[in-house]
Amino acid sequence: MAQHAGSSGPPPISSHVAVTECGDVTNTRKGARLVEARLRGLLLGGLAGDSSAYHAFLKDLSAHLRAFLRKRLVNLPEEVEDLVQELLLAVHNQRHTYDPRQPITAWVYAIARYKLVDLLRRRSRKESLNDPLDEEDDLLATSDGEAAEARRDLAKLLADLPERQRAPIIHMKIEGLSVAETARLTGMSQSAVKVGVHRGLKALAAKIRSES
Repeated sequence: MAQHAGSSGPPPISSHVAVTECGDVTNTRKGARLVEARLRGLLLGGLAGDSSAYHAFLKDLSAHLRAFLRKRLVNLPEEVEDLVQELLLAVHNQRHTYDPRQPITAWVYAIARYKLVDLLRRRSRKESLNDPLDEEDDLLATSDGEAAEARRDLAKLLADLPERQRAPIIHMKIEGLSVAETARLTGMSQSAVKVGVHRGLKALAAKIRSES
């Protein structure tokens, strides 16, 4: 039955709008599948010994991580770049734990969420070193041998950094100390500690790329 001109019912939904919204969702899903396929292919190629594929994987991944973190750290934009470099280092150290049967984006973003939770805990000063992260830990669980290998890789990378960069990274990113605590421990100013972490993480990421 046709609706009368004076009817107070809702206006009909434009078929053009509905089709456009449906198309946007479809394009978004298609884009996500393309990202998944590309990152997965590049990482598997890198693990098989293709250094150019691994280099491209790190480059692409850094862009996706940057976008992911900017949306979640709107009030902490100064933390984004350091966290991107820290995540690239974590992914590099855990690359051999990736199971090709699982989506690579889920694997990477599990690491990102873990690091993000850690950052927010440190910033809020409510961190608890003995507080488990539930399923986050399960997603990142590795064998003792894999963990030992990752620690050896990290130790080698850190060994090449100057002390003013290596010490702040060890105290803040590995031991979980605050900027103030690290400054007191090292005798550096708080600004020097922040600069050391920022430059050190960039240097580590650059070293990983150059060796890939």
